Amino acid sequence: MKISSSGLLSADGAPLPAILEFPDSVLRGIGQVMLQNNSWTGLLFLIGIFCNSTLFGLGALAGAAVSTATAMVLGADRSRVRAGMFGFNGALVAIALLYFLEPDALTWTCVVFASLCSSIVMAAMLRLLQFWQIPVLTAPFVLTSMCFFLAIARFGRLHSTHLLPTAGLPASATVEGIVTASTVAQGLFNGIAQVCFQGSVVTGILFALGLLVSSRRACAAALLGSLTGLVVAWGMGAAEPAIRAGAFGFNSVLTAIALWSVFLRPGAHSLAYGAVATIATAVAFAAISAALEPLGIPALTLPFVLVVWVFVLAAAHFPRVRAAVIQPGA
Repeated sequence: MKISSSGLLSADGAPLPAILEFPDSVLRGIGQVMLQNNSWTGLLFLIGIFCNSTLFGLGALAGAAVSTATAMVLGADRSRVRAGMFGFNGALVAIALLYFLEPDALTWTCVVFASLCSSIVMAAMLRLLQFWQIPVLTAPFVLTSMCFFLAIARFGRLHSTHLLPTAGLPASATVEGIVTASTVAQGLFNGIAQVCFQGSVVTGILFALGLLVSSRRACAAALLGSLTGLVVAWGMGAAEPAIRAGAFGFNSVLTAIALWSVFLRPGAHSLAYGAVATIATAVAFAAISAALEPLGIPALTLPFVLVVWVFVLAAAHFPRVRAAVIQPGA
């Protein structure tokens, strides 16, 4: 065994002992929330979540562990399990359920079950999307979480928190508050933290450091993505509290990381192409949030998923936008 810049590795290529391989895979799964196959990044992400909330930290750890263990028990491809590909959706599902539902014993039971199911949905979508050569991303998290949020209407023992949107027709927005330098500074890092539902500047900084450990390009992309989402929301007249909270930034953070540091090769055309996608993601977030408001469910990372799917599919017809060679479904 050797300690590398991305985590624990076997010196001779043989599998690591299970007592070491499993926790390393779980941490890589948490790192994959922002598309990083790096257990040190996952560890910093986890520390960042715990700094803001012990409940969400335990949820992220439990969700990633359950979803990773499910994939291992069912015999999923070992390389994908080791890369954390079956862990990140489980981590996000767990945090989302604990964020939007009252954290009682029944909710924790749902957390375990939903995390387990996220690995099955992940496998199904890997099979489905391999034909189009597009990545699964956080789609299993979105589908699994939305299923539970909609189920609240028929299950009387599942209680939502005040954070779940109230079902109703979307009202016309008005410009609210004044955006200041403090708004921009807090919104920049909150936008990164909100990828994991954390409204904390400290958490956002730790997330940025986690990205920096794995990839300077990914860290720069996250900061630029959050700033882009913030500026678009500000220019369009979004409410200052939402801008400060990073609500319009986190989907753009993920899109920027995906296109600027993972799925496209570096180049002027790819940079411009990713910038368009990052701006589009902020607009898509507002549109999808309004469209889902009558159902009383949040947009989650659906804007990121849909925008990246469209731009990755379209890239095949734009020869000046060079796609990186990646494994389908990664």
